[in-house]
Amino acid sequence: MDLNELGKNIANLRNHQKISQQGLADALNISRATISALENGNGSNVGIKTILHIIDYLGFELTILEKSPFPTFDELKRAEADSDGR
Repeated sequence: MDLNELGKNIANLRNHQKISQQGLADALNISRATISALENGNGSNVGIKTILHIIDYLGFELTILEKSPFPTFDELKRAEADSDGR
């Protein structure tokens, strides 16, 4: 998972819980711009502690898994979409 995917996942979790970017920012005492940047894949300057704090607030955790030598279903779908010019 790259930073862009992580940001999209965070946005989906936040939206599913009907929490606005501003509401999340206020609850965690961080700027809405930080959340926006992270969700849009531009959060390379967002620290890991902030990311973990956001994920925890949303009721999830970040885990580390051994990388498989085989592509995931999502990776195969993306590769197919890229080859189709989507």
